[in-house]
Amino acid sequence: MTSSVAPEDAGQPSAGVYERVNADTTMVGVISHPAFEGFGRFLFPTGGGPPAADLTLRDVGYLLPYHSDIRVDTTVDVINSLMGSVERGETVFYDIYTDEQKAADPSKEDTGLFFLAGEEDAPFAIVSAGGGFSYVGSIHESLPHALELSRRGYNAFALQYRTGGAQVASEDLAAAISFVFRNADELGVSTDHYSLWGGSAGARMAAYLGSYGPSAYGGDDLPRPGTVVMQYTGHTDYTEQDPPTYAVVGEDDGIASPRTMRARIDALDAAGVDTQFHVYPDLGHGFGLGLGTSAEGWVDDAVAFWEQHQEP
Repeated sequence: MTSSVAPEDAGQPSAGVYERVNADTTMVGVISHPAFEGFGRFLFPTGGGPPAADLTLRDVGYLLPYHSDIRVDTTVDVINSLMGSVERGETVFYDIYTDEQKAADPSKEDTGLFFLAGEEDAPFAIVSAGGGFSYVGSIHESLPHALELSRRGYNAFALQYRTGGAQVASEDLAAAISFVFRNADELGVSTDHYSLWGGSAGARMAAYLGSYGPSAYGGDDLPRPGTVVMQYTGHTDYTEQDPPTYAVVGEDDGIASPRTMRARIDALDAAGVDTQFHVYPDLGHGFGLGLGTSAEGWVDDAVAFWEQHQEP
């Protein structure tokens, strides 16, 4: 693995014993916590500057206007799990660009990969949160997913990408895939039948990389993902060579039309691509894991779909 991703260069502190956070912990306290030195700002959408000093983890929803069903217990679980990994001496955040690349394009400073390790040599997934390409809602829409996948034994990454549009965001996803492939042995992950997951804008990114592969967005010449898992997006572009695709949306989604999603899935079906599509009642946009909603359990179904396509 290159020196640019060694723990000391990624801003990782030495392992220690940290007091766990709770719902009343402030977000600025988490961002500045020594466990997250160098990357704490990526835990929450902070593009407009740090959150107000009195905002606690109960208030995460104020930073996520395109999201819903935000649960403080999930937020607390994610942060404490990352903290525990750091205590064990694990690296939980990696740069995807070299120092030279970031010097040439300072916007690339706003990127990286959270890593939630699963079993040694298990396949990996990269999860990209949404936010309308104006913010990255990782605390609700990619870190919880990655944590769930890691608890099932998979190696899971949550991508911090540049905002501003699908092109640069997809370039960052391509760079992330390339990073994982180049460092697979050191990371302890299998590159066989990797999957891309995403919600809203993140689902659009996953779909683009599924359709055209990393090299189309400046990444290495690598296989396309074995499976794409998409939550609530109005993405319509596709190819007849798209990977197997699992898609979910809420029936009352006013941002990503279920009808639009169904039309794309129908087109993939007609092209011979294996798909699953689920519409959940009484549910709007940005529901994340969907705990306590009609979508609860969708991650289990999506993992089963991915596993089905891992079989020889």
